[in-house]
Amino acid sequence: MRNMTQVKIEKESLVELIDFKLNRLRKEIERVLNKWNYSSSKKFLEEARNGTISEAEEDAIILTNLEDEIERLEHQKTVWLNQ
Repeated sequence: MRNMTQVKIEKESLVELIDFKLNRLRKEIERVLNKWNYSSSKKFLEEARNGTISEAEEDAIILTNLEDEIERLEHQKTVWLNQ
């Protein structure tokens, strides 16, 4: 079994790291949407699912994963801030 190293970090620093990651994820979402000339991820995903835009499946999967990661990080940030 591996021993895990524990590091103490101030909440403010942790929040800054999470905010940096969230910013990068949002920029990646923007890049995907710009590639397809969309401003709304909801509209893009809807049209990718119903076949309105062809060959968008890979980017739709990427976009969904990015949004899921943003949701996970925002939740974790809230949990840490409320501890």
